[in-house]
Amino acid sequence: MTNEGIEGTERFLSPGSGRGLRAVRHFSVGEMVFACPSYSYVLTVNERAAHCEHCFSRREDLFKCGKCKQAYYCNVDCQRGDWPMHKLECVAMCAYGENWCPSETVRLVARIIMKQRVTTERTPSERLLLLKEFEAHLDKMDSEKDEMNQADIAALHHFYSRHISDLPDEQALTELFAQVNCNGFTIEDEELSHLGSAVFPDVALMNHSCSPNVIVTYKGTVAEVRAVQEINPGDEVFNSYIDLLYPTDDRKERLLDSYFFTCQCTECTTKSKDKAKMEIRKLSSPPEPEEIRTMVHYAKTVIEEFRRAKHFKTPSELLEICELSQEKMGAIFADTNVYMLHMMYQAMGVCLYMQDWDGAMSYGEKIIQPYSVHYPAYSLNVASMYLKLGRLYLGLEKKRQGVKALKKAVAIMEVAHGKDHNYVAEVKREIDEQK
Repeated sequence: MTNEGIEGTERFLSPGSGRGLRAVRHFSVGEMVFACPSYSYVLTVNERAAHCEHCFSRREDLFKCGKCKQAYYCNVDCQRGDWPMHKLECVAMCAYGENWCPSETVRLVARIIMKQRVTTERTPSERLLLLKEFEAHLDKMDSEKDEMNQADIAALHHFYSRHISDLPDEQALTELFAQVNCNGFTIEDEELSHLGSAVFPDVALMNHSCSPNVIVTYKGTVAEVRAVQEINPGDEVFNSYIDLLYPTDDRKERLLDSYFFTCQCTECTTKSKDKAKMEIRKLSSPPEPEEIRTMVHYAKTVIEEFRRAKHFKTPSELLEICELSQEKMGAIFADTNVYMLHMMYQAMGVCLYMQDWDGAMSYGEKIIQPYSVHYPAYSLNVASMYLKLGRLYLGLEKKRQGVKALKKAVAIMEVAHGKDHNYVAEVKREIDEQK
C-alpha cells in the first residue's frame, strides 16, 4: 500500500512536541476527522462469550471455538478471519489449561510479532505513522517499569515460544513492549467498560492536550476520531491521553510518568478549572493551607490503596473504604471536589457489582453535575454517567428521570460516536421502548 495519507490532515513537525497531526481543512463539531483500523488487537478475557473475538460485536448468539472452547464468534467468517491470530492462543490454551494466564499486553505483543512477519507493506493503519516509528522512551524508564517489561518478556517466552518460532531478541522485545505500553489504546464500550487492547498507529500520531479538539471512540476494532471543537485549517489535532477529571498537577504527574513529557497546554498553564476541581467545604473557620495539603496527600494515598485493594478485598470491604474515605475527606473537601468524586465513582461501581441499585443511583446523582462542570464538552465520562444513571432509573421504574438521562447521554454520543453508531441506536431504542 502506498502512503496515501489521511484526507483533510497532514503529518507535521509540531513545535516542542515532535511530530503531530495538523488539519488542512475545516472540521465541524461532530464531524469525523478520520477512521483507523487497528494494526493489531485483542479482546479482554473477561468479555469472552459476550463479544466476538474477531469483530468485537456484542451479541447473545455467539458460538465457541471447537478446540479451545474459550473464544467466541458471530459466525464462520469471523472465526476464519480471526484464525491467523487465534491459532497462537488456541493450542497454548489447550496445552496450559487453567494455567494459561499471559497479560493482555503480552497477548497483544504476540499478535503484533505475528502480524509483522506476514506484513511487508504499509498497512491501512499506518497511512501517516508506521508502528516501527513509535517512541519507546527506553532511556526514560525507571527500574519499576524496566522490571515490568522484563516480566512481560519472560511471560511471552513462557506462553508463546513453542508456538512462535524464533522470537525477536531481548533488545527488540524490550523496545516493542515499551512502544506498546506508551502507544497502545484501550477499547471501551459506551459505558467505558474495558473490551480490549489495540494499537492504532495513525491515532498515536496525535499529540496530547488537556483541552482536546478531537475524541477517539470505537466501532468494533476500528478507531474513529471526531471533532469536539471547531477545527480550522492549520490547527493541530489534539487528543487526550488521560482522564481529564483531575487538577493540573495530578495530570502533569500522570503524563510525565506514563508518557514522559511535561504538558504545556493552555489548560495546564492557566489552571482555569483547578479551583472548582479542588473545592473546599464552606466552614465557619476555613481550613489552613497545611490542612488542605495533608488532606490531598491522604486522598492520593487512599486512591492508590483502593486500586490495590480491588484485587483481594471483598465488595463490602471495598465499599467501607469508599465510605470512610469520603467521611474523612468531607471534613474539608466539598462534595464536588474531584477526590470526593473519585471515591464516589468507585463506590458506585461496587454498588453496581453488588446489585445495590438504589446505592448506585444515589452516588450517580451526586456525581453527574460536577462531572458536567469538570470535564470538557462532549466528554465520554459524562455520557457514560448519564447512561448508567438512565438505565438505573429505568430499572427502578423511574421512567421520567430515566428517559431524561438517556437523552442527555445521546446528545453527547451523537457527537462523540457519530449519529450512525450502533451504541447510539441502542440507547435510542431504550428511550423508544418507554413511550
